Amino acid sequence: MVSKDQSIGGVIFLVCVVVAVGYLATIIYPAWLTGLGLNISDFDVRFWLVAIPVIIAFVAILGIGAWIGWTMATTPPPKPIEEIEAEEKEEEKKEK
Repeated sequence: MVSKDQSIGGVIFLVCVVVAVGYLATIIYPAWLTGLGLNISDFDVRFWLVAIPVIIAFVAILGIGAWIGWTMATTPPPKPIEEIEAEEKEEEKKEK
């Protein structure tokens, strides 16, 4: 019996393989889409198959950069090392 995580992983794997095969088939031979009743030129299909992932990746990278910037802007600065060392010395004196 497989666990829930394994079954979800299997579904993710199958979806990724199907999307990859469909993507590659459309990049290599876009004319198969006309068999589906779509009236799109080969150039348009190939353009959008490249443009859409590039747009998604670009926006994702900008989102990660914005998240890092927000985290840096809202995180308080750390204590100076001198202050930390002074606190450690005080704790050592209290322990003795």
